[in-house]
Amino acid sequence: MSLINAYAALDAKAKLKQFHIERREVGANDILIDIEYCGVCHSDIHTARNEWGQTQYPVVPGHEIAGKIAQVGNKVTKFKVGDSVGVGCMVGSCQNCPSCRDGLEQYCDVGFVGTYNGVEKGRQGYTYGGYSSKIVVDEKFVLKIPDNIPLDKAAPLLCAGITTFSPLNHWKVTKGSKVAVIGLGGLGHMAVKIAVAMGAEVSVVSSSNKKKEDAFKFGAKEYINSSEQNALNEHLNKFDFILNTVSMNTDLGQYVALLKLDSTMVQVGAPEKPNSINVFPLIFRRRQLAGSLIGGIAETQEMLDFCSKHNVTPEIEIIEMNKINDAYERIIKGDVRYRFVIDIKSLNQD
Repeated sequence: MSLINAYAALDAKAKLKQFHIERREVGANDILIDIEYCGVCHSDIHTARNEWGQTQYPVVPGHEIAGKIAQVGNKVTKFKVGDSVGVGCMVGSCQNCPSCRDGLEQYCDVGFVGTYNGVEKGRQGYTYGGYSSKIVVDEKFVLKIPDNIPLDKAAPLLCAGITTFSPLNHWKVTKGSKVAVIGLGGLGHMAVKIAVAMGAEVSVVSSSNKKKEDAFKFGAKEYINSSEQNALNEHLNKFDFILNTVSMNTDLGQYVALLKLDSTMVQVGAPEKPNSINVFPLIFRRRQLAGSLIGGIAETQEMLDFCSKHNVTPEIEIIEMNKINDAYERIIKGDVRYRFVIDIKSLNQD
C-alpha cells in the first residue's frame, strides 16, 4: 500500500507533526477503513510523551476511530464496503487463552495488541493509531456503529464509552442503584450519562463547582464538591457503587468510606504515580477496591447498541488535525468539555 498521511510524535519532547506511514495490504480477514474522525484520549498524551515509559517512536496515537469501510478481504463475513464502523483500543489478541475465549480480549493472557504502540504477532514494527487517514484491521476487532449515532460522536465511545460502561455493566448497576462518579471529564461525563440510562441515581464528586450545572444537565441527582469542608463526611456509607475516573494521586480511602457495606469502588483513572490508601475503610465495612480496563469486542458492541437505544452520546469539540498540540495542552489544563474529536479530513488537506 502507498504511504498515507498521519500525525506522529518522533520523541518524548517533540510536538506531533505530519508524518507518512504505510499500512499493510488488506488480507483475507482484514478491513480497510477510511477514517473520518478520531477522538483524543489522555492516554494519547501519556504515550506521545512517554509518561508510562513504554513508547516506541515514531508513535501515531489515536484509539477512538470512526469511519467507513473502503475494502474488505475475501473472507470477511460481518461487514461490507460503505458500512459505518469503529476501532477502539485494541486490534488483536491471542484468541486462544481463557480470557479471549470468554470474549474478554482486553485481559488476554498474552497481552492484547494496542491500536497504537502495540506489537502485532507475525509482523514487524509497531501499530499506528487513528491520527491517520486509513487503517487496516482484522474484522474481529471492528465494531458496527449504529445508524443513529453520528460518526463524530461515535468516536469517543470506543474508549471513553466502553471504559465506563464495562465496570457499570460488570458490577450490575441498575435501576435504583446509588452511584457516585468521581470526576466529570472525558470519562466522567460518559459515566454519568450511561449510569443514568441504566436507571441509577447518580451523584457527581468533583473538586470545584465549575461543572455543577453540566452534571445536572447530564442527569445527575446530586453534586458533591469535595473541597468543601465536611462535604464527603456527609455522604459516608451511602453508595452502592463508585466509579473513580480521575487520573490524579490522592488518598482513595476518603472515597472508599462513601461506600455501603459490601460495596465496590472501581478505578478507571490511571495516575502516573501509585495512589495511597488507608485500608481501614476497606476492612471495617468489607468494601472492595477494584480496577477495570476497557471491554471486550462483544461488550463494546453491546455498549454501542445500548448508547444507540438510549440516545447516549458524548459532548465533543471538533478540531482540525493541525490543532492537536494545542488540544493536548488544553486537556492537561482541563480546558475541554468534554472530548476533542479530530476531523480527519483536515489531515488530508494539510
